[in-house]
Amino acid sequence: MPSKGIEVDHAGAMAQPFLKWPGGKRWLWKTLQTLVPTNFNKYFEPFLGGGAIFFSLNPTAAVLSDINLELINAHVQVRDNVEAVIARLKRLPISRESYRRIRAARFKSRLDRAVRFIYLSKTAFNGMYRVNKQGDFNVPFAGQLNRKLFDSEVLRLASQRLQSCTLLTRDFSESLKAAKRGDFVYCDPPYTVLHNNNGFLRYNERLFSWSDQARLAELARVAVGRGVFVLVSNAGTEHVRLLYRGFQTITAQRASCISASTTSRGKVSEFLFVGRPKKA
Repeated sequence: MPSKGIEVDHAGAMAQPFLKWPGGKRWLWKTLQTLVPTNFNKYFEPFLGGGAIFFSLNPTAAVLSDINLELINAHVQVRDNVEAVIARLKRLPISRESYRRIRAARFKSRLDRAVRFIYLSKTAFNGMYRVNKQGDFNVPFAGQLNRKLFDSEVLRLASQRLQSCTLLTRDFSESLKAAKRGDFVYCDPPYTVLHNNNGFLRYNERLFSWSDQARLAELARVAVGRGVFVLVSNAGTEHVRLLYRGFQTITAQRASCISASTTSRGKVSEFLFVGRPKKA
């Protein structure tokens, strides 16, 4: 059944991301919602992150995926075991000592791993998720000032919205290849170039290389050719724009938040690439 739009629960509350995630796209929804197809069959989001666009769009059927196993596990546990997640989070204080203990912990159960992931996303500096070559989470503590670890109702609403979703750990290519005519795919890959210039971000280059960027653009083009509506958000650079020849290009601006000093934060440009399939 084709779907579109924002669904509000009986109390009038709207579902929203339960994770703090760098590069989140909640700010983009006002612009992006004007570009979403009027009707579509299934929604795919191959770079889930915090899921801001999914929660805003609230499609009837969705396949949400990411290469980050712990991220997907956190969403699965909120979907399937939300009350247990809430109960465990209630036991955790926000302090430097607790942060270091939980950061160093190696839990085996999926539930405990999800609680650890949510805790770290809310208490790590800038909500960053970064691991070293040994797989150890190595982001410093953000501090305790005015920090809230979780909101029970946000988690419950997110759980409600995730009930009809398929959640998968996989490479973005698999989702783009799985999308069929009439489906809608939104891609928000890690940015491998700095906003407004052509420099590479060393950390993201390890996560998502320039060859991955080129592979994404080609797969998006192929998907559009077989009748899939594709939207891609990416860094506002000429190198990136050239990858999406033939797509409609829209420039969106936002305030930068990836800086240790608020005085050094300014406006940055991002591109939205719109791939509309030809009508049959």
